[in-house]
Amino acid sequence: MAELKLSESRDLTRVERIGAHSHIRGLGLDSALEPRAVSEGMVGQAPARKAAGVILQMIKEGKIAGRAVLLAGQPGTGKTAIAMGMAKSLGQETPFAMMAGSELFSLEMSKTEALMQAFRKAIGVRIKEETEVIEGEVVEVQIDRPAVSGAAAKTGKLTMKTTEMETVYDLGAKMIEALGKEKVQSGDVIAIDKVSGKITKLGRSFARSRDYDAVGPQTKFVQCPDGELQKRKEVVHCVTLHEIDVINSRTQGFLALFTGDTGEIRAEVREQIDTKVAEWREEGKAEIVPGVLFIDEVHMLDIECFSFLNRALENEMAPILVVATNRGITTIRGTNYKSPHGIPIDLLDRLLIITTQPYTEEEIRKILDIRSQEEDVEMSEDAKVLLTKIGVETSLRYAIHLITSAALSCQKRKGKIVEMEDISRVYQLFLDIKRSTQYLMEYQSQYMFNEMPREKGEDEETTPMNF
Repeated sequence: MAELKLSESRDLTRVERIGAHSHIRGLGLDSALEPRAVSEGMVGQAPARKAAGVILQMIKEGKIAGRAVLLAGQPGTGKTAIAMGMAKSLGQETPFAMMAGSELFSLEMSKTEALMQAFRKAIGVRIKEETEVIEGEVVEVQIDRPAVSGAAAKTGKLTMKTTEMETVYDLGAKMIEALGKEKVQSGDVIAIDKVSGKITKLGRSFARSRDYDAVGPQTKFVQCPDGELQKRKEVVHCVTLHEIDVINSRTQGFLALFTGDTGEIRAEVREQIDTKVAEWREEGKAEIVPGVLFIDEVHMLDIECFSFLNRALENEMAPILVVATNRGITTIRGTNYKSPHGIPIDLLDRLLIITTQPYTEEEIRKILDIRSQEEDVEMSEDAKVLLTKIGVETSLRYAIHLITSAALSCQKRKGKIVEMEDISRVYQLFLDIKRSTQYLMEYQSQYMFNEMPREKGEDEETTPMNF
């Protein structure tokens, strides 16, 4: 008899990718908005973090809307990190939309439509509605399964109680399925929405806390509800204006939210939605939550986009705009005029400007320590000193890139801790921008389409970059 071969089953754990800013947990400020030296993944940039904290506090209190902030500084000084810290500190309730300046130049929709969609993604609507819920502790779940499968539908009884009363409910097939999905058992405190039939598990009852010797860290213990089982509760839904736009723009708009194929949304649809939201606000059914729109590499926008931003910021339902750039005095795209940061003067006048400073050697060392910890790389003290020196002489980003490369080099020689020899090896393998430029200067004549720098006195159209 042939043996049955069972296919091996493996637990698929969630893969967490380590990004450039995955170590950022917040702005690292205390309750008085004073920046801590090293906190929540943030290092240094104390004045910039404090300024961002003040803006954040005003956003949380709903005191500002339609304002704009510019984060300006050299490359690799933590502008995007500050914006990420602001996003993490705001929490789930306040919308935070993030985009790069170059994302607008898509072939599918106009630049102003893409900007308008980004603006509306950053405006939240908190909709309140009253609903009837059954809330209590589950005493017993009794499900009667038919002897022959498919012969009859499953039936069952659910016994629920509060501190004052106890009731038995008859269950239909849908409710039995919902209880099974939520893995509801006796001792759980649950809430059932009477209209939709949605079951929400609130936690385990304190009275049943001794049922098991050990419970997982995610188990939450709550008190048994008091009063009647049936209650009227106010439920709050948080959605963005963009989500309402998409759902109402076409017949199957809800699916477009998941596919991302939103297309251009007509102005009439938006006007009707704005009118409806304004009505809800007057009736007290909804409130507007101005969020944050972060545009990185804002110098990539052209004059039409800047003109649109100027107008959009004057709208009563405008979010807080945070933009970042690493450019100095440069040409505004779409014109021949030069301006600070490549932004027109009239828009610059609206911006509160926060500057970031280059990191000191000590701060670079602390950042490299945090990144090593994030990437799960053990490094010797000498290797950290060498890596810090490389970071100071080349750039912080280059030094961060060497961490994982050095860890792979260490793995290859079957070592446990990254040593100086691993750092030296990857430093020789991968060039930084200074050494790469030097190499290009030496062998420029052997490259295709090379243009040697002209001698002084000749007509120079382009100026070589300095490193």
